[in-house]
Amino acid sequence: MRKGHMIYGGLGLAHTAILDAPNIDCREFLRVLLLRADSRSANLGVRVLAEGTAALVRQAWGPSTTVHLQNFDGGDTGQSFNKAAIAKDVFRKNGPIKSTLRKYDVVIDVCGGDSFTDSYGLKRLGLILYTQSASQKLRIPTMLSPQTIGPFTNRVARALASRSLKRMTMVLSRDKASEQYSASLGRPVDLSATDVVFALPAPTTPKTRDIVLNVSGLLWNENSHVDSTVYRASVHSLIAALQERGHPITFMPHVLDNPRSDNDVPIAVELAHQYETTTDLAVPTSLQDARSIVSSARLVIGSRMHACLNAISTGTPAIPWAYSRKFAPLLEDIGWDEVVDLRTDPDPVKITLDILDKHSIADLTARNVTVVERAQARLTEVLAALQMSGAERTR
Repeated sequence: MRKGHMIYGGLGLAHTAILDAPNIDCREFLRVLLLRADSRSANLGVRVLAEGTAALVRQAWGPSTTVHLQNFDGGDTGQSFNKAAIAKDVFRKNGPIKSTLRKYDVVIDVCGGDSFTDSYGLKRLGLILYTQSASQKLRIPTMLSPQTIGPFTNRVARALASRSLKRMTMVLSRDKASEQYSASLGRPVDLSATDVVFALPAPTTPKTRDIVLNVSGLLWNENSHVDSTVYRASVHSLIAALQERGHPITFMPHVLDNPRSDNDVPIAVELAHQYETTTDLAVPTSLQDARSIVSSARLVIGSRMHACLNAISTGTPAIPWAYSRKFAPLLEDIGWDEVVDLRTDPDPVKITLDILDKHSIADLTARNVTVVERAQARLTEVLAALQMSGAERTR
């Protein structure tokens, strides 16, 4: 084993054992590569995953730890990990990807939070599995950061994912459903944690806004998740209902302006102009700005999961309009069940208003405090597990 690497073993420990483990100093010279992590993405949820995971790593292994981010088409390494790079790497001992991976002591795959699945296509999964396999074959400690695991509908993809999971030094899920799915693939997770957004510092922002509404450009246009026509009608009905109740609305995009259809800004601008007499528009300039905006609200209603998680983690209650299975299990695990499922709930607007009739915003805010405490307790377990995993360093 080369100098600087740590010796790891599978954890497979009860949470109490992890919490009781001693802190082991493995900080000096440590270089960590976060795969599928991007702090400059137009999607602020992707930035959350990158910055939250980096924050966890530095909290576990010290602020001097070098953390580099790597996405498919570029990153801090200066090397792409895309299809073209794999073609140059696959039959070479010192190909561009392998040579880059050798520079690091630990590799942690963030997988964009929910990309360890074949739901986004086999090509994307193939890029993920190749890099994981290359890192594992080089005997670099390779981990899966807290994320959604699965589903896999393709039999070959399922088998390859199972093999990769079994070779991981550590596997962390962010909800119980993913924990169960990983176990079904033959690799029980080391911890069921939560989203890394709760590792980010919360801004202290005065409450100057009433309701911040995040409308998804992904769902507004034709998509594979929900009927876009129904989604548009539901959004307009919600705005009308909130205005009738006297709630000022601030529209906030969570995927910033970019050439793809997955872009929240045009819809937010359009809606703000359409309802300009009783609404406002707040377009974030950064992740920190977005967190300040949601922190300034009394309530957030959003279709982007991390728009809602950014709110909850900063102390603002949120009502997610969920479009996939990644929402509810994660939120239920930390005690938040005020979720509207756009795939199955027949009337999202009525359910949203029922929540507001049943609970005052003040009550939701008080409950939110407990949710944040539970989430941070789960991440404390992750920190202990990461510290424990560095059992001994060779010098």
